[in-house]
Amino acid sequence: MIKTANRISNVEEYYFSRKLAEVRGLDTPDFRVINLGIGSPDQAPSPTAIEALITSARNPANHGYQNYKGVPALRQGIAGFYKKIYGVAVDPESMILPLMGSKEGIMHIAMAFVNEGDEVLIPNPGYPTYSSVASLVGARLRPYTLREDLDWGIDIEELRNSDLSRVKLMWVNFPHMPTGRTASREELKALVDLAREKQFLLVNDNPYSLILNDDPMSILSIPGADEVALELNSLSKSHNMAGWRIGWVAGNKTYIDAVLKVKSNMDSGMFLGLQHAAVEALKNGDEWFRQLNGMYSERKQAALRILDTLACTYAKRQSGLFVWAKAPDGIADVEKWIDEILYGAKVFITPGFIFGDAGKRYIRISLCCTAAMLDEAHLRIGKFVSNRSTKHESVQA
Repeated sequence: MIKTANRISNVEEYYFSRKLAEVRGLDTPDFRVINLGIGSPDQAPSPTAIEALITSARNPANHGYQNYKGVPALRQGIAGFYKKIYGVAVDPESMILPLMGSKEGIMHIAMAFVNEGDEVLIPNPGYPTYSSVASLVGARLRPYTLREDLDWGIDIEELRNSDLSRVKLMWVNFPHMPTGRTASREELKALVDLAREKQFLLVNDNPYSLILNDDPMSILSIPGADEVALELNSLSKSHNMAGWRIGWVAGNKTYIDAVLKVKSNMDSGMFLGLQHAAVEALKNGDEWFRQLNGMYSERKQAALRILDTLACTYAKRQSGLFVWAKAPDGIADVEKWIDEILYGAKVFITPGFIFGDAGKRYIRISLCCTAAMLDEAHLRIGKFVSNRSTKHESVQA
């Protein structure tokens, strides 16, 4: 067998890639698993976006290779979105680079800026891809803990007082996944000031800002951010277009050009029909988002009932597509407990350890299934908890 590259020796297959195969194996026609693990929206994009895709796809001229920077209408649409939602002016010609989903951008940014041996600040808990990509480019991981006693905030003074001389890049993600925490303008300013002081690139991954969040914010709205910051964003969560793979990175022209050098050597541009659809999706009005968030609010209440039945503790104010909660003190092994729920109730919940050791006592429930499915999961888990309690009492007796 041919030996694999050293760069993948410290990178594991994505947790959900493995676990969902196990979950699917438990499905039976009469008793299917309810998957509360993945943040994949279950609703359709706006009708205008779908119609734009269909119309564009019918044009034979639209199926060839496309410009790496996307069509002007898409960049202008993104710029208009940033002005309307965040109050931020970004030049559509020089400060926006469309991506095939923002996950692609995590790799592109790391390849464009991080040398082997550079340090990358990774949130703990946080999105596992930040760590995986840093490992793939040969960086040294520097996890920083989001502290529960700070309401999952960052202790910026502790960071400032540590040795940051080898740090090249810092990942932040507000609204945060998995905790659902939003950052204040003051916190974002403190992060920008730190990046300017210590001279590293600050990247905010910002796909959840329109989900159950009354104050969407871009890090690019902070004075001085143009010197040190980039922002990833996408239509996956906010516009129900996860499978369409439409995202972008925004920021200083010099930084965008560096990312473009990588991107242009790794793909051949986004299908034009998708770009036309994205232009229409970016026009979604306030009422569309009100309806979307009304649905997620209803689902969140159903998810909280599940957590109450499991005797978990949680903060009621959380943004994004998930609810983050602490397992009861009596649960010694959260991963084992989650598997017991999976096999006993056929309900899959994400264990928090996959987001870093700061999440090992936590679980995460996705809001990307109907309220009826969440209610059914609640019934199943109620029976599971009752049966577990009965067995425990029998053992004690």
